[in-house]
Amino acid sequence: MNFLLYLSLLQQTAAGQTGKSFGGLSMIIPMVAVLAIMYLLIIRPQRKKQKETESMLKNIKKGDKVTSIGGIKGVVHLVKETTVIVKVDDNTKLEFAKSAIASVDIPKEEEPEKNEAKNETTKMLEEETSGKKKKLFKKDKSE
Repeated sequence: MNFLLYLSLLQQTAAGQTGKSFGGLSMIIPMVAVLAIMYLLIIRPQRKKQKETESMLKNIKKGDKVTSIGGIKGVVHLVKETTVIVKVDDNTKLEFAKSAIASVDIPKEEEPEKNEAKNETTKMLEEETSGKKKKLFKKDKSE
C-alpha cells in the first residue's frame, strides 16, 4: 500500500510541474477498480469456499458418507482429532487426514427420509398422470 501512495505522490508532483492536476487521480481510479474486481471475483469466493470446507471438516461425524481427494468413498467409522477412519468395505478401514476428505455425501440417517419423500412425490405424479389418462380414455369412448 505504501508503494501505491508513493507512486501517487510522484505522479502528483510530476503533474504539478506540467500544470495538470488530474494526472494522479486518473491513474488511481483504474487501479482501485482492478483491485475491487479481483477481490470480488477471486479472493472473496475463495475465502467463502475455504470457510465451508473448514466447517464441513469440523462437523464430520460417525456414519457420514465421505469421498476422499483420491476418490475413495466410504463411511466414517471413527473421528479423531486430526484423522478420520473410513470404512470402505466390511473388513477394510482406512485412516485419512481430515484435510484429505473432499466432500461429505448424504449421511446414512438422512438417506431413507429423502427416499421416502422421493417415493411420495413419484406416487403423487403417478396418480396425477393416471387420472389424466383415465379422463382421456373416457373422452375417447364417449365419441
